[in-house]
Amino acid sequence: MSSITIAYHSGYGHTKKVAEAVAGGIASVTGVTVTILDVTKVEEPIGEFASGWEALQASDGILFGTPTYMAGPSAPFKTFADSTVKIWFERKWKDKVAGGFTNSGSNAGDKGSTLSALFALAAQHEMIWVTLGVRNDGTTNKNGYYQGLGTQSDNASPEETPNAAELDTSSQFGVRFGEAVNRWVKGA
Repeated sequence: MSSITIAYHSGYGHTKKVAEAVAGGIASVTGVTVTILDVTKVEEPIGEFASGWEALQASDGILFGTPTYMAGPSAPFKTFADSTVKIWFERKWKDKVAGGFTNSGSNAGDKGSTLSALFALAAQHEMIWVTLGVRNDGTTNKNGYYQGLGTQSDNASPEETPNAAELDTSSQFGVRFGEAVNRWVKGA
């Protein structure tokens, strides 16, 4: 059985909604379990684990998710990322599978900068990065991000947005990520 943790921050609920859609895609993949971890609660127990750190360490794959604020990850996500330095030093995430997603109020919103920051975090940890793998067909991946998942929330409430097409792209990314983790674990 492969295990994945989605480590995310959500300022207003939009990124949480995306994380849940990604998790739904992952959960549809046979032989994969998924845990959703709000990084502001990483010290707290989650599921069977004494802390979010334990859940992350037990995972074969980690998906990083954050809103894009001012052309980068949110401050709470950055605090989480910065707190992984001891894990980096001990190379505890080396060869875990990684990927990333972000949400902002506009089509672009400098989400590419955030995805690059998430990729760099994974690269620092010597992780294996999975790209989005969903083409822009006018409905899915309408924002045209390929390094990771980039969704739009139109500055409306999370009850309204991201819309169904964005959530479908999110679910497809979850499926791709779950399948990639399975392949990596089986080949290990």
